[in-house]
This record gives sequence, C-alpha cells and structure tokens, in this order.
Amino acid sequence: MHAFLKRVLRNLTIGLTIIAFYLLIGMYGYHYYEGMNWIDAYVNAAMILSGMGPISELHTNAGKLFAGSYALFSGIVFLIVIALIIAPIFHRIFHKFLVKDS
Repeated sequence: MHAFLKRVLRNLTIGLTIIAFYLLIGMYGYHYYEGMNWIDAYVNAAMILSGMGPISELHTNAGKLFAGSYALFSGIVFLIVIALIIAPIFHRIFHKFLVKDS
C-alpha cells in the first residue's frame, strides 16, 4: 500500500507541475500577444487549459493564432495529465485481475 500511495503522489506532483508549466506558457502568450495584464492572462490561460474557453475578446491576429494553437495543444496536455494521474490506479486494478500460472 505504501508503494501505491507513493506512485499516486509522484504522478500527481508531476501532473500538477506540467499543468503549472503550461499555464505559465499560456499566461505569457496572452500577456505578450494581447497585452493583457497578468490576472486576465491567468484567467484566459486557465480557462483554455481546463477546456472551458477564453473569457476576454481577442483583438490581434497574433493573439488569435496563439489562442487557437494554445487551445489545441492544451486539450492534448490535459488528456496526458489525466492519464498520468490515474495510471497508478489502473495499474493496481490490473494487478488485482492478474492470474499467475501455477
């Protein structure tokens, strides 16, 4: 049980680190391309990363290209992080069904 919890916490930490890293990329992109202040950039990046969609209207073509690309990429990152976090749980379930040949 101790090893299982250690794997869950390790994967959760890695997943949250990945999310934080890509959230910072999104914040920087909205700040740089759209001139948003850091709070508005955070809200937009967080909403895109979570799959909800942008909050603020985009005004520049560069900002629109960034937001579209960030949204496509964020969907993939979100799925990868969810898979990473639940992997130890499925691993444990699969071991419960493993039948050894005697």
